[in-house]
Amino acid sequence: MTNSHEAGARPGRPLLLLPVQTAVVAVLGLLVTGPLARRWPLSAEDGVNRALAARRTPFATALTEGASLLAGTESVIALTLLCTAVLLLAPHVPRWREAAFLAVAVAAQSAVFLLVTLVVHRERPDVPHLDPAPPTSSFPSGHVGASVALFGGLAVLASRRLHGVRRHLVVGLLLVIPLFVAVSRVYRGMHHTSDVVAGLLNGACTLALVAAALLPRPRTETAPPAPGLSPHSGRRAVVVRHPHACGDGTAARVRALLRDHGYAEQRWTETTAGDPSGALAPCLGGTDTDLVVVCGGDGTVRACADVVAGTGIPLAIVPCGTGNLLARNLRLPTEPVAALREALRGQAVRLDVGRIRGDGIAPTRFAVMAGAGFDAAMVRDAPARLKESLGWAAYVVSAVRHLGDARMRLSIRLDGGAPLERRARMVVIGNVGTLQGGLPLLPEARPDSGRLEVVLLDPRGVTGWLAAAGYLASRVPGGRRQHASGAEERPLAHGALEYFGATRIDLRFARPQPRELDGDVFPAGTRLTAEVEPGALRVCLPAPAGAGASAGTGIPTRTDALAGANTPTGAVPPTLEDVPTGAVPSTQEDVPSRAGTPEGPDVPARAGGEGGDHGHRDARTAAQ
Repeated sequence: MTNSHEAGARPGRPLLLLPVQTAVVAVLGLLVTGPLARRWPLSAEDGVNRALAARRTPFATALTEGASLLAGTESVIALTLLCTAVLLLAPHVPRWREAAFLAVAVAAQSAVFLLVTLVVHRERPDVPHLDPAPPTSSFPSGHVGASVALFGGLAVLASRRLHGVRRHLVVGLLLVIPLFVAVSRVYRGMHHTSDVVAGLLNGACTLALVAAALLPRPRTETAPPAPGLSPHSGRRAVVVRHPHACGDGTAARVRALLRDHGYAEQRWTETTAGDPSGALAPCLGGTDTDLVVVCGGDGTVRACADVVAGTGIPLAIVPCGTGNLLARNLRLPTEPVAALREALRGQAVRLDVGRIRGDGIAPTRFAVMAGAGFDAAMVRDAPARLKESLGWAAYVVSAVRHLGDARMRLSIRLDGGAPLERRARMVVIGNVGTLQGGLPLLPEARPDSGRLEVVLLDPRGVTGWLAAAGYLASRVPGGRRQHASGAEERPLAHGALEYFGATRIDLRFARPQPRELDGDVFPAGTRLTAEVEPGALRVCLPAPAGAGASAGTGIPTRTDALAGANTPTGAVPPTLEDVPTGAVPSTQEDVPSRAGTPEGPDVPARAGGEGGDHGHRDARTAAQ
């Protein structure tokens, strides 16, 4: 999967598409005022305006007046200047790129709007107007477009800076404002419905282009080695690079950073469509490799982990993909080179992987999640160009297309037990459990638990989807936790979610279903069998907070980490701040050791003293 921010595109190039956007909006306006004017639904727009005008109330009029003032020209200019100044005057870290993004987005939207009104001439609705009517055309709505550019731009910046429940609340509130402005403009008789829809599209497209042009992270110089590390010559690293996800600038910084940490001998190889691991196995054959570095998304990491697992060679992740779910779950920095820098300062720990096979799928490993049904169809149908411009948000657009897909019939067998017959929209097997935005799809999944977690999603209608979303949101760190009552025998989220845990999961589908592994789509089929391989993969992770200046110190032992899992709510054990719960250091060295470390002593036992007794857990147990 590709991350457009690191794909090597020239900064500012997407802005060249603004004239194309202007032309498209102008053509839409000419169609709305010409051939399509008397066709439904445009023919019904005047009726909507008359109906709203006939039902005006003092309260609604006062409320919508505030929205119109908030999105007016003077207000938008003043708020944009204020927000830009705040970003530029931020103490210690002036955010020039984000300030430019916000200012350019508002200005570019306004430019597109003014150019379109020179071509499209549309009268305002034939109802009493509650605001002064400017001389410009009614198509598109300038108020709506400006509110999308300003408040949508602030939502984009908030989504990059905030985390957890606070991010969801702030982004949600900011995105509601343009929608309320759109409704207000129609209510006040200033625009037709199609005018505000065009304003929303104009603002959204402008945001997408400006974000793609100006929001990639700046390329900074490589930081010096961490204190306490003395680079040694002679270390050998194999670097697997996804050529589209990892741009030339990022690759150069990775090469320099590895050299600064003593990896003088580096062998670089690139992935291809036919070999997503970049011929990693031949690169490792017959040599002493100290480290494998993967520059790419979850699919590239999965392919390389399949080769490295069981060899004892440490793996370092440089997250350059669309989702980067493994890196997020392991709490690595989102900036690619920063993630590698912190990993090199830390220590290699042993993590589980899943091994999966099925009809049309040769035995292979996965590190994040495997799924079938709705999620696989969503990954499969996400447009590549949309992923390049929007990142992981492109999956949301794809998901909307599949909300109405039919439920599938399946049977699930846990650790060789009796098959359980179910219906669901999707099934996900997870080694880790958190999606983008911190959404915990599998709240109990841990990459060192010695087991895999499974969730069946089967919402019924809008109520079911809302119930599932509400339950998952309640599990976000910092959110209000919901627990199932021990006296009630009911599934989670009104039956929309059902959880299981096992070391081996066998799935059988009544009909072929789309399937995916770590974001890579595999052929549709009727069978999936997944097994956990405890501690099979050594991954370089950052040292925990408070570990001291010396790298690689202070990583918790399994006993310490599991004790931290029982810490009372609100207390955060310091040793778990930057390392996955229960992660086990496989060496006490400051940097990853050479290949060939004995495997046996470091393979972790299953967490929580569960041993091999893994079976079906009912909804109450999963929630608690």
